[in-house]
Amino acid sequence: MWLEGPTMGNTIRGVVAFIPSEKCQAFLVGELKEMPIDRMVDLSGRQLRRFPLLACRFSELVKLYLSDNHLQSLPQELEGLSKLQILALDFNHFRELPQVVCSLKQLNILYLGNNRLHSLPWELSLLTELKALWIETNYFSELPAVISQLANLKTLHLGYNQLRSLPEELGRLKELRSIWLSGNLLSEFPPVLLEMHFLDVIDVDRNRIRRFPSLAHLRGLKLVIYDHNPCVNAPAVSEGVRRVGRWANNTEEAGEEKGNRDEQPPPPADTKELPAEEQSEAEQEAAT
Repeated sequence: MWLEGPTMGNTIRGVVAFIPSEKCQAFLVGELKEMPIDRMVDLSGRQLRRFPLLACRFSELVKLYLSDNHLQSLPQELEGLSKLQILALDFNHFRELPQVVCSLKQLNILYLGNNRLHSLPWELSLLTELKALWIETNYFSELPAVISQLANLKTLHLGYNQLRSLPEELGRLKELRSIWLSGNLLSEFPPVLLEMHFLDVIDVDRNRIRRFPSLAHLRGLKLVIYDHNPCVNAPAVSEGVRRVGRWANNTEEAGEEKGNRDEQPPPPADTKELPAEEQSEAEQEAAT
C-alpha cells in the first residue's frame, strides 16, 4: 500500500531521524540559516532524536519549542542560548531533566509535561526568573523539593502524576497564583493550600477527596475546580468565587445531603489540558 501526503512525510522523517549526518538533520529541521525576526524557533513534531546544533547559533533566541519529538537528552551547547525565556520540552522521552536547562537563567516558562520524569535536580533553583512550570503527566509520586525554592513562580501545573500530598514548604511560594493538581491521588485537600491566601486558582479535579474544608478565608481565591471527586460536600467559598464541581450552585449543607459516598473518581486521562488563556498571558509576560 502506497503512503501519501503527511503519512509518507512522517514515515520518511522517522527513518531519517536515526541518521546522524548533517544533511539528514537539516532535512528534519528545515532551513535555520538566519535568526528569525520574532526570535522564535519551533521544531515541534519533527521526530527529532537529537537536538539540532544548528539552532545554537542563534544566541538572541527568546523562544524555543521542541515539543512532540523523541528527545532524551540535550547538548551542553544549548547554554549558549542565554537569552531564552520560553523552552518547551513536553511530549518527549526525558527520564531526567538535562542539567544544561538549569543554566538558562532567563527562562520564564518551562514546559516539561508528558515525559518520564520522577525527580528534578536542585540546580533548577538557579532559574530565579521562572514564572510558569508545567510538569504534568510524568511519574512524580511526591513534589520535588526544589520547586519550593522557585520564589517567583506564579503558575504550577502538576496534573496527572501520582501525588498523594503536598509539603508544607510549598507555602514559601508567595508569588504563586494558580496550582493545577487534577488527576492525582489526593485523598484529602492539601492543608498547605489553606494557608496560601494569595492563590487565585486551585484545581483538584479528578482526585480522591471525600470531604472539602471551607475555603472562604482565602480572600484571593477566584476559581476552585473540584469536580470528579467522591466528595460528600462542596467547598465553602466567599462571595464571587467561582466553583466548578458537584453542588457548585448550592450550599455546603445541600451537598452533604445528596452526596454519594460510593462514587469513585474516573481514571486520569492520558493527555494534558493547558488553559489557552493562561498560557497566552504567561507567554506575553515572558516576551516583555
